[in-house]
Amino acid sequence: MIPDIALSGLPIHHIGIAVHSIATEKPTFERISGATSSPIEEVAAQQVRVTFIGALELLEPTGPESTIARFLERRGPGLHHVAYASDDIEAELARLAESGFRLIDSAPRPGAHGHRVAFLHPASTGGVLIELVEESN
Repeated sequence: MIPDIALSGLPIHHIGIAVHSIATEKPTFERISGATSSPIEEVAAQQVRVTFIGALELLEPTGPESTIARFLERRGPGLHHVAYASDDIEAELARLAESGFRLIDSAPRPGAHGHRVAFLHPASTGGVLIELVEESN
């Protein structure tokens, strides 16, 4: 059982998985979870196409300069990031920066589904890329 203390704080929003092809990998994750994927959405600002299957986000690059394309080239497919939900992304960024975390984004940028997102650098988070997500109203 997970201790109650572990349930406080920022909740996990989703886990990002880098893939070469959503079309190829989507059926695998749908079969594992028993869930149906969301419609595929292009996030032009990040040069990716994404689909959500439950709490998993599959990320496919749309061009060779995409962060996901470079990630796949260096590391291959797999875990890309862990995302936490935030009701006030600016306040969270300020809190985390004050706490000594290295920010990739000092201000939110557009993400999937019209959400605002920001990333923390893995150098300050134990090697894990962290995303903050503020859902649009």
